Amino acid sequence: MHRYWLRLLLLLSTGVTPVAAQQPPAGFDAYIQRVMQTFTVPGLSVAIVKDGKVVLAKGYGVRRMGERAPADARTRFGIASNTKLFTATALALLVEEGKIEWDKPVVDYLPAFAMSNPYVTRELTVRDLLVHRSGLGLGAGDLLWWPPSTYNRKEIARRIRYIPLAT
Repeated sequence: MHRYWLRLLLLLSTGVTPVAAQQPPAGFDAYIQRVMQTFTVPGLSVAIVKDGKVVLAKGYGVRRMGERAPADARTRFGIASNTKLFTATALALLVEEGKIEWDKPVVDYLPAFAMSNPYVTRELTVRDLLVHRSGLGLGAGDLLWWPPSTYNRKEIARRIRYIPLAT
């Protein structure tokens, strides 16, 4: 069941569109409506994947608060910090497949990776990155990518080495 949800999260992050979706199970629409009301969400899109096939893809509510355009299965929403969940999920799948290990140093997988301190560079693990034990301060590095910059991912990763550690 755990892998089922991991795949659902990954599907949602990729923007894959459904091939043949079915109707939601009884009570599902009402549940989604309650969740939307509880969290004051104007709209959302849901996809459920079983055995590698999309069995439900549906939009609920509206695309934008104050507007009438309905959300549908193809509506894309900004997901902000939820990308952290997708990153952790993708890494967990790689760990499960034996391709990486939580407690191995990042430089074992990305040899060019560097922090401002050689000890931290050498010892920082994949797990450390996910639980914010890098020594970088709150928001450190955000200006490398937001507001949108001309730096690509490789350049952003290269420039991390120039950010002083806070702890």
